[in-house]
Amino acid sequence: MRNHRISALLLGLCFCAAQIARADQPQLPQVQFSDQKLANGLRVIIVPDHTAPVFGIAVTYKVGSHFERPGRTGFAHLFEHMMFEGSENVGKGEHFILVLNNGGNMNGQTTEDRTNYFEELPKNQLDLALYLESDRMRALAVNQANLDNQRNAVQDERRLGIDNQPYGHAQLEIGNLAYDNFAYKHSVIGDMRDLDAASVDDVKNFFRIYYAPNNAVLTLVGDVDPADALAKVQKYFGNIPSQPQPAAVDLTEPPHYGERRETMSDSLARLPLVVVAYHIPAGDTPDNFAMQVIGDVLGKQGNQSSRLYQHLVKDKQLAAQVFAGADDRTGPSLLYLFAILRPGVKPEDCEKALIDEVTALQKDGVTQAELEKARAQDLHDQIQSVRQTDLNEAYALGEDTVLFNDPNLINTWVEKYNAVTADQVKAAAQKYLVADESVVITDLPAKASGQAAAQGGK
Repeated sequence: MRNHRISALLLGLCFCAAQIARADQPQLPQVQFSDQKLANGLRVIIVPDHTAPVFGIAVTYKVGSHFERPGRTGFAHLFEHMMFEGSENVGKGEHFILVLNNGGNMNGQTTEDRTNYFEELPKNQLDLALYLESDRMRALAVNQANLDNQRNAVQDERRLGIDNQPYGHAQLEIGNLAYDNFAYKHSVIGDMRDLDAASVDDVKNFFRIYYAPNNAVLTLVGDVDPADALAKVQKYFGNIPSQPQPAAVDLTEPPHYGERRETMSDSLARLPLVVVAYHIPAGDTPDNFAMQVIGDVLGKQGNQSSRLYQHLVKDKQLAAQVFAGADDRTGPSLLYLFAILRPGVKPEDCEKALIDEVTALQKDGVTQAELEKARAQDLHDQIQSVRQTDLNEAYALGEDTVLFNDPNLINTWVEKYNAVTADQVKAAAQKYLVADESVVITDLPAKASGQAAAQGGK
């Protein structure tokens, strides 16, 4: 929506990292926003952008899987589905119909730390968006029929997206193996037995606690007048009662003493997968930004000049695909190294090659050229994934506010990333990328798993 405002930056990214290194780092335009709270606790962040006659809206709730307790997992993700089942004044499936028929698009997403719902619509449909979001916040239709329907939908989603996908169970096992704190140990999609055991009263209570205005942030970006938009938010949301603030969750992860590893058998995999993951600090901290740089230098997705691609795919021909990356959760996070092996390669050889790359980083650090390239790529990502549309900005503002209480992170992310030095990268790698805080998962095609176990394979 704002391509013309950042076209010069996009053109600038076409130059090589060396050219960028000889000049001041490009700066993104500052996002100017208002940040206010209604009397019921709803936080409202508005960004006027008159580039195009559209707007993006996101309602982000401070509830994800890390808020769940044993025996009651999967509720946060279940509600991502339940929220489209109708409310007091909106019929079942009508939310989708109204948005799509008025030229918009919409969706929702659940993570460990938050759940959000978002729409993009023409500017003359602001009342519609606010009406729909407020009606389901105020009076979602939580009944046995909707619970049964969406419980089945989640179970189908698990079957399609995890149980019947290569490496699906390996992806789930990373958190289970890496964490001791239940908050992050269990998966976002949850245990199907817990969903089967859930009653309507269980679900209603979860909704009452976590889907209150004082536990939500509404972000609105686009062709709106801020004063008029705030008045409309007050009109639609102002009379929704607040609830007692949910208790904070202790996300502390106890120290680990020794590498953890697991070998899995995968009937759907055709090639082995090796995953190495390390505990790293929470998001929006200097050391997490250092880990963001490390992940990008080692194996940013799609970057064929990264270390892992050059060394494991191209030079040694151990892997068919590689990837590295760091997440930035509210609490203790993870840095991941993934490698799908080439046919005939031993998993232990690929694992050693991955660890060798980490060891080299700890010993020699990164070069200035690698830093500059990572900064240029990060700037490109911020433009593409955060700044390119009003909806992306609304989405990012809501997430940063809920996770880190910092809507201004949208303006400071690039600065914080660029502030990471080579010395900081080396020190962070030496401190956090250690065997005692690591997990290793080897996912073998089923036909090879028995043989590997018999041979003492990893």
